[in-house]
Amino acid sequence: QVQLRESGGGSVQAGGSLTLSCTASRRTFSSNALGWFRQFPGKERELVAAIASTDSSDDPSTYVAASVKGRFTISRDNAKATVYLCMNRLQPEDAAVYLCAAGGSSDWRGLYEYWGQGTQVTDSA
Repeated sequence: QVQLRESGGGSVQAGGSLTLSCTASRRTFSSNALGWFRQFPGKERELVAAIASTDSSDDPSTYVAASVKGRFTISRDNAKATVYLCMNRLQPEDAAVYLCAAGGSSDWRGLYEYWGQGTQVTDSA
């Protein structure tokens, strides 16, 4: 069982930046792929960014959705059991609940089994 806790959400003006953090309850999560999802009211969750485990590579593969490519970056620090989502040049349409998730395997394309509660990002306009 892995428990995840997000932090770093808040209200930000268009063009601003935020970095979300998600810390896992155990330090053996290096074998898990990790992802950041977001959910708009009344909509399904969508994958924003993901990163593979570091079991086979110190430079794990990553995925970033086309809608945020060039603005959002995902990274992980296994020593801190934390995954980050660095969000730059935020736009009003980025306002959503952001959730982190841990996959059941090393591949970010796999199923995500563990979820955090989410952190809200809002447009301050």
